[in-house]
Amino acid sequence: MKLLEGKIALVTGAAMGNGLGIARVFAEKGAVVVMADMNEEVFASAERLKAETGNDRVYPYIMDVSCRRQVREVVADYEKKIGGTDILVNNAGISLLTEIEEMDEELRDKHFDVNVMGPWNCVKAVLPGMMKRKYGRIVTISSVTGPRVCDPANIAYATTKAALLGFSKAIAIDTAPYNITSNAILPGYFLTPMVELTAVETDPDNPQRVLDEIVETVPVGRFGKPEEIGYLAAFLASDEAAYITGSEFTIDGGSTLPETISVGR
Repeated sequence: MKLLEGKIALVTGAAMGNGLGIARVFAEKGAVVVMADMNEEVFASAERLKAETGNDRVYPYIMDVSCRRQVREVVADYEKKIGGTDILVNNAGISLLTEIEEMDEELRDKHFDVNVMGPWNCVKAVLPGMMKRKYGRIVTISSVTGPRVCDPANIAYATTKAALLGFSKAIAIDTAPYNITSNAILPGYFLTPMVELTAVETDPDNPQRVLDEIVETVPVGRFGKPEEIGYLAAFLASDEAAYITGSEFTIDGGSTLPETISVGR
């Protein structure tokens, strides 16, 4: 029997990047995967996953996590068709570099709407069913940026990703009596569209330089692969991790290990 056989999992931000990697691993491990994203690419991604994994139980939806009504409608629709949500992976997020002196309320609120209120809306939508059935696994994708480290011009992103750790722990303590777990994953550098956008924002004339310099600072010498987050998320979403809740898991190839990037070289 596969690790997630028959479990119904909602993965947000699943059209590409880490979300797609998570969805792919979940499908490989037998889950019924609901792929939600604002980008219509989610439909093509779902078809590719079906072909690549041999799992036909992959269901794509257009969903804006920052819209509470839309989240409720999507969850109600697929739960009516395929059953209650067993697993929620809060992956959808945005990161827009902004110098601190240029940070305004609009950009701040945009980050909070997607990165914090998005997971809030999704948890609110699936939690009543989980509590009623006394079963659930919630995995929230935070970041090393904010909780562990921070680069310049990341004030909005770092703040929201740090907030997700308190959010994840609060869910864990409140839902433990219902056989629901809540854990957070803190990724480092993975080669995703978000990281590629950051490279373009940092050096529009030569974004590859930025990517190459990032890799040089990672002890294992490469970017992470989205599926590697998927393997960790799948474990946390499985019954093998039933005694793990309220915890944080860094997956960064050792990038947060060095005290400096030059001493000792």
